[in-house]
Amino acid sequence: MEQKTSSTPLRMWREERSWHDAETEWDNGAARAAESSPIQSLKHLPKMVGITPDTAKNLKWKSLKWMIAKDHQRKILKGFLKHPLKYTWQLLKSSFKKKPFKRQGDFFLYGLNDLAEFESLIQDEKALLIVGFSYCHKPFECPSGRFSPDCIHDPLNNVCRQCFIGKAMNALPQKNSSSMCIPTIHDIGAEIFRLIDLHPTKMLIFMITACEMTLEMFGDWGNMVALKGIGIRLDGRICNTMRAFELSELGTKPGLTTLLPPTQSKILELLHLRYSSINQ
Repeated sequence: MEQKTSSTPLRMWREERSWHDAETEWDNGAARAAESSPIQSLKHLPKMVGITPDTAKNLKWKSLKWMIAKDHQRKILKGFLKHPLKYTWQLLKSSFKKKPFKRQGDFFLYGLNDLAEFESLIQDEKALLIVGFSYCHKPFECPSGRFSPDCIHDPLNNVCRQCFIGKAMNALPQKNSSSMCIPTIHDIGAEIFRLIDLHPTKMLIFMITACEMTLEMFGDWGNMVALKGIGIRLDGRICNTMRAFELSELGTKPGLTTLLPPTQSKILELLHLRYSSINQ
């Protein structure tokens, strides 16, 4: 799903604008929107473990079972069968590792040694950057609906203006980028397979937000397609049990997730690097 441009002519992040000016204008508008039409937010962060001990048992098997059993539209199977031997070998190699990722704080690194390596990759203007935000991070008032891949990220919409996803989507350069909100793990998997087929000679990198359990469960599948990228851990009302995850994948997510302020700042720093490399 290629990034959709905002339906309004207003766009803070433009080539002729400095990043600082654009971000300042966005934040000032967000403050004004919050005064007139505040959106619901977490009043405090709940103390929740990333994965409960019972859920952590045999998590790789649970992931495999989920990907196969819940692939009702054969989204993953169709992509897998295009290169079955290669994908099987890469999935097995990853599965035998204790962890399919390396970790730096809220950032889970796939196919990378450290965050600095991703900072270097994101500045390659020829690389296709895939950006995804879990739908549970959307505000309840989202004009596109929560359980949906859509995001209008309209700067003139009071909800979008207060939403971090809206800010990030507007700051993301349109050139060589694809973005979506993620309803289910099969949706993002299908989108990645689609982009691999569409750009067979291009390097694809990704930056995706998700709960810690999801980043742990499906890391092997990211390694299967040999993409490099980062998963970014969500906080708040996360899924940390299989039952919560199952309900979330069906669109039942009564709570909000969020990104901690330092994590938000780092994401914007990464987007700034991308912006600078594209507009230099």
